Amino acid sequence: MRLTFAVLLLSLTAFAQHPEPKNLKILPADENLIPTMRSYTAALGVKCDFCHVQGDFASDEKHHKEIARHMINLAKDINGKFPDGKTHVTCYTCHRGSTEPATAPEAAK
Repeated sequence: MRLTFAVLLLSLTAFAQHPEPKNLKILPADENLIPTMRSYTAALGVKCDFCHVQGDFASDEKHHKEIARHMINLAKDINGKFPDGKTHVTCYTCHRGSTEPATAPEAAK
């Protein structure tokens, strides 16, 4: 009984933190959505509120959200051109933990 209650409590907590997705225009509402979002935050070195309005993840108010959608499509387009069907390009490929990707190598020391 305690185990059932604990599982139920954890499920409700997880749902409260990540309510039913709304306003998805690019990504599917499946079990990969939250891990995918976490990979974006790691790749850019940001938190969710960089692209999302706190408390209203469906809002398109923040311009970074539209930029992210554009970049997701860009990565999908690039990856779609490889005949092996594998992912070759991700957000991390360019961003490397920064919101602005480097356009030149660091100066030699």
